[in-house]
Amino acid sequence: MIVEQIWTGNAYRNFNYLIACGETGEAMAVDPLDHEKCLARARELGWQITQVLNTHEHHDHTGGNAALIAATGARLLAHANARNSIPGIDRGLQAGDVIKIGRTVELEALDTPGHTMCHICVLSHTDTPALFCGDTLFNAGAGNCHHGGHPRELYSTFANQLAQLPDHTLIYPGHDYLANNLAFTLDREPGNEEAARLLEQAKTQDPNRALVSDMALERRINTFMRLDSAGVVARLREAFPDLPENPDPATVFLKLRELRNSW
Repeated sequence: MIVEQIWTGNAYRNFNYLIACGETGEAMAVDPLDHEKCLARARELGWQITQVLNTHEHHDHTGGNAALIAATGARLLAHANARNSIPGIDRGLQAGDVIKIGRTVELEALDTPGHTMCHICVLSHTDTPALFCGDTLFNAGAGNCHHGGHPRELYSTFANQLAQLPDHTLIYPGHDYLANNLAFTLDREPGNEEAARLLEQAKTQDPNRALVSDMALERRINTFMRLDSAGVVARLREAFPDLPENPDPATVFLKLRELRNSW
């Protein structure tokens, strides 16, 4: 499996992706908002885009569909329940469905509600797993739930699916929000030295060669994956004095998401 992360350079700080089979040159474009960059990169590499995957229905992830499909004839894949919000879906995906690219690439669809209720992440069947997570999980952060989602569903996705992934799973999010998310981590956990070091690096990061994190790193620097941290809970109590003495992880997650909404 070959992965090309494509930096759009737009105001939304989107990442688009090409996932290709090294044997056949067949590729799938993930959330190809910048269809021109996706098509150009595929041409440079000699790849043929045969499939398009939308992680969810928001325009900054679907807006390039029509032009890219017109240029390639690719089939469109998205959540099975998104047919009313994403035009032209050829294959509706459910949890556990397998997507094949060429002869060598297999990806498994995960049903990951929260950011929206029709959100798909895909996980590669490779020795080093790779998670293409749209707007569910960001580097050092979590998606918002403002436009068709629900924070309790997002917590359930984190707790029951993402938290179960092995440490060496690579993370490919839909946007580059690393610096802002690390700043939030440090606001919530000022003593997180690794987050502080990484923030200094993130300030000068070239998004064309962006950090690719893994679950081990996320567990150390992503506040939304540090729900049992005494420091995180103590700082949270400053904002929510009525927080129980030993709050359950769901409560901590929901309060963090509430703070992040206005931070």
